[in-house]
Amino acid sequence: MGRPFGVIWHDTHMSQASPPQRKPAAVTDLGSEVFQIDTRMAGYDQITAGFLIRAQRPCLVETGTAPSAPRVRDALAGLGVGPTDLATVVVTHIHLDHAGGVGDIAAMFPNAQVVVHERGARHLADPSRLMASARSVYGRALDYLFGSLAPTPPERIRSVGELGTIDLGGGRRLDSHYSPGHAKHHVGLIDSATGDLYVGDAAGVYIQETGDLRPATPPPDFDLGTALASLRVFADLAPTRLLFSHFGPVTDVGQTLERSAEEIRVWVEHTREARAGGLDLDHAVAMVRDRTRDRYACFADGADPALAAKFERISSAAANVSGILHWLEQAE
Repeated sequence: MGRPFGVIWHDTHMSQASPPQRKPAAVTDLGSEVFQIDTRMAGYDQITAGFLIRAQRPCLVETGTAPSAPRVRDALAGLGVGPTDLATVVVTHIHLDHAGGVGDIAAMFPNAQVVVHERGARHLADPSRLMASARSVYGRALDYLFGSLAPTPPERIRSVGELGTIDLGGGRRLDSHYSPGHAKHHVGLIDSATGDLYVGDAAGVYIQETGDLRPATPPPDFDLGTALASLRVFADLAPTRLLFSHFGPVTDVGQTLERSAEEIRVWVEHTREARAGGLDLDHAVAMVRDRTRDRYACFADGADPALAAKFERISSAAANVSGILHWLEQAE
């Protein structure tokens, strides 16, 4: 299988310290019966979001990690969605920060159907290979970073392909659009009632506090042309708002999607230059990190260093450069 499906290729410096204190998930009302749930991945604030659409057929978009599942369950309970009420769980892709809690959530909500792209479905039914690969990368840190993805009964999994529809009841629906480039099993989801587009990782990583946007280009699936094509698909959908799994809502849709494409191109350009210069991975990462630093307010002098650290956790330079180098080796 090569590099593991589902492993988030972010810097593992998260694993060098003890996890922060456990706290309940924070819930934000985004309007139109949409609620953002801070899953508090590994105990950190605003790393990974799940979203409840409290429609006639309630739907959870993204579960977060396995250790986050009890927080998500409690957040849903606080919003009036009990164990028998949740109709659907849908994930944008099967990386463990987005889908690591699927098996646990499926057990907690026994009536919920689980929707995933067809290229990820088998890994939810039998996560053994995915978890073995993740363990080889993260070692013991895997347990508190992502936990263990529990299997979902195959009969409860519904796979979607290029397009798909999730019925939310009352004429409301989520339309699924295949959007690879970050991952081969990635979909974007648009709400017919609100125009909200759940972008997963296909549009990158957003830092609310500074408005920074950085690409997410991990190995082994990053592909430049495919990633840019997926952003064009998103633009053609004309969403009213982008809902980032990392992290939160953005209303300036056109400019944000243009920035997403620009960021990918910039990182590819600098990484290609580093490769052409014969730099090894560590030196390539250092060069690209240095050349892109001024693009982001969270790295500016006087900025809160905690924001820079958070940015690196969820879109590390090492992960991005590694993914681009992998693509360049395959393409060139």
